[in-house]
Amino acid sequence: MTINEFFSFSGPVATFVALAVVVLGAFRTNTAKVWREEAEAQKARADRLAKDLTEIKDRLTRIEDENKKLVELLTALDPDRVRTIRI
Repeated sequence: MTINEFFSFSGPVATFVALAVVVLGAFRTNTAKVWREEAEAQKARADRLAKDLTEIKDRLTRIEDENKKLVELLTALDPDRVRTIRI
């Protein structure tokens, strides 16, 4: 293979290799960007769900406290009837 043949062959090969490197780099960059955005979206969703769960727990605690007070009131009014209902 002569030098002229080598250079005529290596030019398109070098172009193809450079193109492959650019495409691969862009693919990796875009993939990382997509995964980062997905991770941020999942974190935001998890934060919202955690906040909702905290609110639900607080409401449940308040409801349980109110129920205890109501049972105490009913017991004070008619203890026999409350016992028959709870059985």
